[in-house]
Amino acid sequence: MAQVLENPIVTFIPNQWQTADWDTFVAIADDPAHAKSKCYYFESQMQVETMGVGPNHAIYNGLIYAAIVLYCALKQIKSRGLINASYRKPDRTEAQPDISYYFNESAINIPDSNTIIDLETYPAPGLAIEIAATSLNEDLGTKRLLYESLGVKEYWVINVELNEILAFQILGINGSQRIYESIVLPGLDLSVLEEALRSRKTCDDSQIMLQLLTHFQG
Repeated sequence: MAQVLENPIVTFIPNQWQTADWDTFVAIADDPAHAKSKCYYFESQMQVETMGVGPNHAIYNGLIYAAIVLYCALKQIKSRGLINASYRKPDRTEAQPDISYYFNESAINIPDSNTIIDLETYPAPGLAIEIAATSLNEDLGTKRLLYESLGVKEYWVINVELNEILAFQILGINGSQRIYESIVLPGLDLSVLEEALRSRKTCDDSQIMLQLLTHFQG
């Protein structure tokens, strides 16, 4: 259902890309009424995702987040994980990935506040992840281009239906390329995480983490 905002005057259509100028987008994204929405802006198009998160999305989100924390702890990689953090290049781009990570020295230098992370001041995260429970084509298309423009080093799309990780190394102005082993998490074969996702049908989270612990230590 479209929502009409009084200031600025615009017909706001949730969960759809639509043409909007930057000021209109910011007015909508910063409105407290949309505090639980995910907001994106790319090439004069905005999307505000207001759909509720189902259990599959939440489960995969939690498993992937925990698996990366475990890997970083065992491999002594400095990391800082953020869930639903917003990143903004003023007047140009904004994204709110399901999960994002800073690594090494950047992990301790991100702002200690609840504000949107300004990418004119702070670096982009090393890894951005979208959980594709219902949005696979969009996550592989428009959002991949968006994350390329933000300057993240690596972008993953988790295909919930197939328990598949579609990972891309961002190559700057040259776009991105598919990878099967993480660049920002050296030595991490993504097929290991895919197997962990498949095992959720028969194992609880603690069992999955024990399996990953054994594999990562091997």
